[in-house]
Amino acid sequence: MEKNIEGLWLQFQDKLKAFILSKIPDESVVDDILQDVFIRIHTNIDKLNDDTKIQSWIYQITRNLIADHFRAINKEGRKLPYLFENVEASSDDFMTEALQDMVKMMDDLPPEYCEAICLTELGGMSQKAYAEKIGLSYSGAKSRVQRARLMLKDNLMKCCHYQFDIYGTVIDIHPENCCCCNE
Repeated sequence: MEKNIEGLWLQFQDKLKAFILSKIPDESVVDDILQDVFIRIHTNIDKLNDDTKIQSWIYQITRNLIADHFRAINKEGRKLPYLFENVEASSDDFMTEALQDMVKMMDDLPPEYCEAICLTELGGMSQKAYAEKIGLSYSGAKSRVQRARLMLKDNLMKCCHYQFDIYGTVIDIHPENCCCCNE
């Protein structure tokens, strides 16, 4: 595949927009993120050595920008109005609320654990790449990610009781200590 930005735009624009919309149902935010994706592609395309990995590279950029969007909202303390548009609760609403709670609580983790979970879970970086990036052994990085997951889970479960179906989907939330809920 050639590194033609216009060709990449034509090939990926609709797919990326649909992907971003599946995570952020605000059309104006989606358009901003999509524009940022192609700015990053244009700026960094020369750094891509293997043209066969261009699609995964583009989706990685997109996932990173989506994660950046949620982190910025969390740091600014803004609400995500599009997450609460439906009054009627569904399992999708509960999953969205659980994810929003998780993002809020990530800043409460020690910085090295927050970084581990942000890069691997939200950023899509492999644990091996994360280990190389921070100069830690692979097993050490895996342990750090596992500890970060457990810390985050413990914080979430102290705040609310989450009820899951057999597939791990959140189907109900009952506030315990109300640290993250609006109730």
